[in-house]
Amino acid sequence: MRWRRSVLLLILGFVLTICLACAQFKTEVTSQAVQPAQAENLPAESPRPIQASLPPETQAALAGQPLDNPARGDVRLAVISDLNSAYGSTEYEAEVDRGIALLPFWQPNLVLCGGDMVAGQKPSLTPAQIQAMWAAFDQHVAAPLRKYKLPYGFTVGNHDASSAQAINGGFLFQQERDYARQYWQDPQHDPGIQFIDKTEFPFYYSFGYQDIFFLVWDGSSSRIPAEKLTWVEQALASPEAQQAKLRVLIGHLPLYGVAVGRDEPGEVMDNADDLRAMLEKYRVHTYISGHHHAYYPAHKGQMQLLHTGILGSGPRPLIAGAAAPRKSITLIDVTFDSPELTRYSTYDMQTLQPIQYDELPRSLTAHNGLLLRRDVEELNASERSDCEQKLSPELCSA
Repeated sequence: MRWRRSVLLLILGFVLTICLACAQFKTEVTSQAVQPAQAENLPAESPRPIQASLPPETQAALAGQPLDNPARGDVRLAVISDLNSAYGSTEYEAEVDRGIALLPFWQPNLVLCGGDMVAGQKPSLTPAQIQAMWAAFDQHVAAPLRKYKLPYGFTVGNHDASSAQAINGGFLFQQERDYARQYWQDPQHDPGIQFIDKTEFPFYYSFGYQDIFFLVWDGSSSRIPAEKLTWVEQALASPEAQQAKLRVLIGHLPLYGVAVGRDEPGEVMDNADDLRAMLEKYRVHTYISGHHHAYYPAHKGQMQLLHTGILGSGPRPLIAGAAAPRKSITLIDVTFDSPELTRYSTYDMQTLQPIQYDELPRSLTAHNGLLLRRDVEELNASERSDCEQKLSPELCSA
């Protein structure tokens, strides 16, 4: 009897082994089959877990915090601006390093900058100090971008290479402009973009990516000379620009004021309405600017106006509303078959929390015109009355 029990146990063990093997094989096959379908059905926006494949500095920048990874468009742009600290400084604030380190998490196709990469615009700076500032910029910003293989399109700001005019008609900060040109024309500092026209790089130039045409003008002061505006019009009228599905302009000073202490002549582009009319003529979709140290996504007329938040020192409050000054990065996801074409996702670089539109005022009444928040279509009666008390009815049209 004992031998029969042993044989029975052996047979039962053999059957169980076969069953377990079959179950494991079925599980593996099923898992392989459903993974692609599960990936397609992920929510449009979800926190992305820290991945071991991310660079160590990116993992450190996340610091175990959840961070949104928006649904991607056809092209993703990361927009930064105003990275500098005090005059002559070679130090960068923690949010600059954190923002640059986080870029591999979002995997943009291009990084754009609204200017003020170094801390110039001081006549007493020596050549050695200017060179040291650009070396520090390279260490903190440009070299990491090259390491991550992220192309970098930028405009010069007033602290990089101001175009302010001297009494004799030349540039007041010619030395700083010379060093900015020298830095950017060094092949070791190639920004990795596909130039269309680089004749006057880094001050006036154009480049492309897929179906987007980017034009950069020197908005480091409030006036663009007439001959340069002629070049702008010729560039925007070119086949490369007009055949593109999206046209984007990058300049340092915005068209209209948005921030406390900057809403005045000289801190915005001269003749803003005339410039906007010219840009609308060539169907420029978005103007990306810096300088005001405050994030405000706006539209006026037929144009989107992205006033980029700051990463460096000195964030400023908006001229209306109660939103606290913050340091931020904006992602622009471009979807070519979408009516809106672009979608923004902006993040506070201290908390890593998204900044929602309803945290910002519905409109801003600047000294030179009205701006509506990107998602607002028209003023209500109270807002219009308030605007018309400050400006003329004509200027209260968005």
